[in-house]
Amino acid sequence: MIVVASSNGRIGINTATQILRQGGTAVDAVEAGIRLVEANPEDHTVGFNGYPNILGEVELDASIMNGRTLETGAVGALKGYLHAITLARQVMEQIPHVMLVGDGANRFAAEMGHPQQTDMLLPETREVWANRLRSDMSDFDIEQIAQRTDLAHWVQLATDPERAKGTVNFIVQDKEGNICTGVSTSGWAWKYPGRLGDTPIIGAGNYADNRYGAAACTGMGEMAIRACTAHSLVFYMKMGLSVAEASERAMVDLRDLHGRFISVMNLIAIDKDGNHAGYSSVDGRTYIYQTPDMPNCEELARTVVPVPPRWG
Repeated sequence: MIVVASSNGRIGINTATQILRQGGTAVDAVEAGIRLVEANPEDHTVGFNGYPNILGEVELDASIMNGRTLETGAVGALKGYLHAITLARQVMEQIPHVMLVGDGANRFAAEMGHPQQTDMLLPETREVWANRLRSDMSDFDIEQIAQRTDLAHWVQLATDPERAKGTVNFIVQDKEGNICTGVSTSGWAWKYPGRLGDTPIIGAGNYADNRYGAAACTGMGEMAIRACTAHSLVFYMKMGLSVAEASERAMVDLRDLHGRFISVMNLIAIDKDGNHAGYSSVDGRTYIYQTPDMPNCEELARTVVPVPPRWG
């Protein structure tokens, strides 16, 4: 039994591990751990108080995958509801679809009894959003931004590839050997409305298969979508590579991407035996893990496979 998470999952990893100690499932542990991150106002990359899109609206994405059944659920561009990971699980377990986005995700959240949260931003975070726009826009432009017809131009000015593109990743293996992985994010700060990264895309930001292992990604999600990173990593383990070898191969795939926009990517992974790994394209990134016999999590450095950045 093990819980592996991105470093910002620290606030939820003890709860997830306790669920394993009590005999709970990997799916329960993933959901519980991520919910605590989503509710943390200090984390501006996930859930409540996450950095908004260019209109100042918080849009949430999440997905979850059950490695025993290969069932999945995902939501994207969710607005006005906090726990995207719980809603993703309800998509997986209660309807025949695997993804709901935008108004459909909002409607489903209401039907599932989720309380509506009218303001997902604290005032100081809203001011950070406005201040970033003020470097390119007048106050009048900012006040009228929702009515503009040239957001594609302004979003290029507002977008900072090194700012907030974070995600929380959890991978859990329970006492039955079942693996679940979940990811949740508020996405790319100052993004174009409706942008989806890799988080809700099964096979890009998230994949789990009891037979081989699981992987989850955070960083510039567009890269993971293009390379099908999470699925590729698990596929490499299927082909007989170790979790470390598979992770490195997946990072090399990212390095081999061409095009104008390349930035930071990170991943975590486990194999079917619970061996784990964390990789990044830059120095200084870490991940955490905890087993039921550990009183607290341990933080480890991610192995670096450099991916030269390009922008524009």
